Amino acid sequence: MPVITIRIDEELKRKMDELSYINWSEIIRRSIINVIEEEEKKKKKKDVERIKRASLKAEEFSRYLEGERSEETIREWRDKNWE
Repeated sequence: MPVITIRIDEELKRKMDELSYINWSEIIRRSIINVIEEEEKKKKKKDVERIKRASLKAEEFSRYLEGERSEETIREWRDKNWE
């Protein structure tokens, strides 16, 4: 297993030493896992939101294209969005 090093102040170290029966490595490991899980949830939520926005744009574009020649409309739409 890889090893990491952290720096803490003297007071915190003293308090940890007083509670030497606690497995501090496990506490820190669980904390890191919790932060990672929370960040992954946030990322998934952002991805879902981006997919929803893209889907709404696709639907809007699809409605815009009804009855039109798609090649011409796509070129017009691209030109409008690139300006």
